[in-house]
Amino acid sequence: MIHVVGAGIAGSAAALALHAVGADVAVHEAHPDASTDAGAFLTLAENGMRALQAIGVDEAVRRASAPLRSMRVTDGSGTELASRPLGEPGGPGYRYLTRARLCAVLQDEVRRRGIPLHHGERLVATAGEDGRAVAVLADGTRLSGDLLIGADGLRSVVRTQLDPDAAPPRYVGSQIFYGTAPGTPPGTSTDRMQFVRSTATGSVAFGFIATEHAETWWFARVKGPELTPDQLAAGTTERWVALLSDALSAEPGPRAIVRAADRVLVTNAYDLADVRMWHRDHTMIIGDAAHAASPATGQGASMALEDAVALAEAIRDEDRIDAALAAYEERRRGPVEANTAASARM
Repeated sequence: MIHVVGAGIAGSAAALALHAVGADVAVHEAHPDASTDAGAFLTLAENGMRALQAIGVDEAVRRASAPLRSMRVTDGSGTELASRPLGEPGGPGYRYLTRARLCAVLQDEVRRRGIPLHHGERLVATAGEDGRAVAVLADGTRLSGDLLIGADGLRSVVRTQLDPDAAPPRYVGSQIFYGTAPGTPPGTSTDRMQFVRSTATGSVAFGFIATEHAETWWFARVKGPELTPDQLAAGTTERWVALLSDALSAEPGPRAIVRAADRVLVTNAYDLADVRMWHRDHTMIIGDAAHAASPATGQGASMALEDAVALAEAIRDEDRIDAALAAYEERRRGPVEANTAASARM
């Protein structure tokens, strides 16, 4: 039995990929239900779509998402500075959707395939007993298995259990705003990501998509000090709109989109620049638990999906768990660390 801790993108995809290669797997999620904040959206690049194809969920994700065929960069006045298509000819293409929707699609497929998915099960410790991995839950339950996979995100408990000296997440100097606004700017295409390069200051990066549902999904990356938990908890849509409007005072287009927002989600941007230990004995971390990057490259979800497929293939192809985990790390560490470094530079 393989126990997966976390039912987000990496954890749900790992369960599907492992099940597809014949493994017995169960998923344990700390949150009491499947709800997540729908305010943040993400893009899936072609590597992510290929990973979804490999686990047989690409068509379900296509139905829940929209195509993204090009990107365009303008200055604050709307003058085009650059544009290019996204994806390769004959490739699976890029898609966009909310993080919550992607998680829901993956979790629905986990259930449909009969994989146990338990909510409200919070891991507090791990252990090794007689060559097996043990997960200890908050209620005292002990789960024993051949392998424990920590897909429990940026603040991973499994990571700190593997290495108590592991460096904490690093703030990379930006606050990230995600928002939605009714309506779409004139002349915009629903299959294009549009970026606005500030003409007045380099402290704000802004981008948006005009969706098929006559709604604008936007994000802003604002350089500045880390927001405290109290500041984040006290934030309201009105407060965030006012703060960001001030930062965009010289950019009338983005400022108008922000001022029309009906929902705003704000978070600090963090990464994990140097996670030395990905696995020990029969315990492994994947996704953001192992290699969180700031969102600048837009590769977080796609990298997590690739992790899931690579791990399942290693389990399938190797005779021993330790050999499989070593093969997985050798395959994945280079690409994900390159992405983390690239994101930090942007």
